[in-house]
Amino acid sequence: MKRFWLVAGCVGTFMAAAVITALAAPRDVGVAVDKVVQLVFAVAALIAYARAGNRWMTAAMGSLTIGLSAWIWGQQILGVQLPTSTIAPLGFTMVPVLCLAAVVARAQAARRADDLLPNYRSRTVVVLDGLIVIGSLFVLTWVSALESLTRPWATQGPGFITVVAHPAAYLVLLVAIVVMSWTHQSVRQWSMVFVALAGIAQSSSGWVFAFYISKGITAIPAAADIGFMLCPAFFLLSALAPTRDAPPMPGRMRMADMLHLLVPYLPLAITGLFVLWNTATGGRLNPVEIYVGLAVVGLVIVRQLLTMMDNVRLMDQLRLSREQLRHEASHDPLTGVANRSLFRERLDRALAVHDRETPLILLFIDVDGFKGINDTHGHAEGDIVLRNVAARLEHSVRPQDTVARLGGDEFGVLVDGGDAEEIGERLLKALSHPHEVHGRVHVVNASIGVAQRFSHDPTVTADDVLGAADAAMYTAKRLGKGMVVVHGSPLPEMT
Repeated sequence: MKRFWLVAGCVGTFMAAAVITALAAPRDVGVAVDKVVQLVFAVAALIAYARAGNRWMTAAMGSLTIGLSAWIWGQQILGVQLPTSTIAPLGFTMVPVLCLAAVVARAQAARRADDLLPNYRSRTVVVLDGLIVIGSLFVLTWVSALESLTRPWATQGPGFITVVAHPAAYLVLLVAIVVMSWTHQSVRQWSMVFVALAGIAQSSSGWVFAFYISKGITAIPAAADIGFMLCPAFFLLSALAPTRDAPPMPGRMRMADMLHLLVPYLPLAITGLFVLWNTATGGRLNPVEIYVGLAVVGLVIVRQLLTMMDNVRLMDQLRLSREQLRHEASHDPLTGVANRSLFRERLDRALAVHDRETPLILLFIDVDGFKGINDTHGHAEGDIVLRNVAARLEHSVRPQDTVARLGGDEFGVLVDGGDAEEIGERLLKALSHPHEVHGRVHVVNASIGVAQRFSHDPTVTADDVLGAADAAMYTAKRLGKGMVVVHGSPLPEMT
C-alpha cells in the first residue's frame, strides 16, 4: 500500500507540473502538452489493465486511446479546432459505458456471501436505483441548464455525442458506482474511487466544454481541459491501486443500508421541489420533462413493489430460520427426535392436567447391545443404529405422542392413554428386528421400564415419574434384558 501511495504521489506531482505548463505556455504549446499527457497516461492505463487481466477496463482504455488519437490527429495535424469525426466522440463516449460494464462485472463476481436476495433481484434493484437517480438528475439539469446548452449547438450527430452524451455517460457511471457501493463490498475499493475521480474530472470538463460551445466559443481555454488531463491519470492509478478484502464493519453497513433506502428518493424529492418551484413562478414544462418525470415515478413504483416482495420473502426466511433454530434447540441433532429438555417440558405439561381421563404412560428405553456395536464397528455405524431405533419408536406410536433421546442409547416415550404393557411389548417387538448397516446385520434388544399416572397429584414431579420408569428399566435389565417392566408390578425392582 505504501508503494502505491508513493507512485500516486509521483503521478500527482507530474500532473501538477503538466497542468501548470499547459496553463502558462502559449496556447498551441499548452494544447499540445495537454493532449500528449492525456495520450501517454491513457496508453499507460491500457497496458496496466491489460497486464492485470481486466478485459472491460482494458477495452475502456483502448477506446479512450483511440478517441484521443483521433482528436489529436484532427486538432494538431489537420488543424481543426473542434474535430467532430465519428471516431473521436464515439471513442470518448464508449469509455464510461465500458467502465460501467467493468464495475457491474466486479460487483457481481464478488457478491456478499450473506446477501439473502437472489442474484437477479439484486441486479434489478441496483439498475432501478441507478435509473431513478439518473432520471431525477436529468430532469433537474434539463430544467435548470441542459436545455439552454443544447439549443444553440450540438443537437444531433457527433456534436451531440461530444457535448451532451459524453459527460452525461460519466454521470451515469458515477451514479452506478455510488449505488453499487452501498451493497457490494468489492466496489468499496480504492480502484473504484479512482475510477469515480476520473469520471468526475472528465464530466466536469465536459460540461464546461458544453457551456463554451453553447456560447459559440470554439477556442476552448486551457483551464477547461484540466479535468480532461487528470482523467487518464486517475484511470492509471485505478489500475495500480491494490485490492483489499476487508470484512465490512457493522456500523458502516448500517449506514450503507440507510443510504440504500434513502438516496434513490432524495434526488427525486429535490427534483420535484425544483419543478414545483419552477412551475409556481411561471415556468412551463416541456414534453421531455413531463415524460422523463413520469418515467422516474414509474420506476419508483416498480422499485417499491420489488422492495415489498423482498420484504415478504425475507420475513418468510426469518420465520423459517426461527423455526429451524427452535427445532434445533429442542430436538436431538443425531436422531431428529425430541431432546431431554423438550421431553421434560411435555412431561411437566402432561402432569399438570387436573381432569385426567386416560393414564399418562412414560416408557424409559435402554438399547441393549449397543456398546458392542460402537466398540467393534465404530461410532458412525452405531449412530446409524440409533437413528433406526428412533425412527422405529416414532413409527410405533401416534403422532401426538412424544419420542425423545434422553442421552447415549437411552430413549423416552410419553403416551397419553392406552395399555402400558401392550405399548411396551409393541415397542420391544419393533426394536428387536435386525438392523442392516453397510452390509452387516446387527441385532439389539431393549430393556423398557414403564411408569404410569392415572390422576393429577401436585406432589408428583417429572423427576419422580422419570425415576420410577428408570427403576423399572433397571429391573428389566436385572431380570435378563429384552423385556418390559411396569413400575409397581409384583416384580421386584432395583431402586
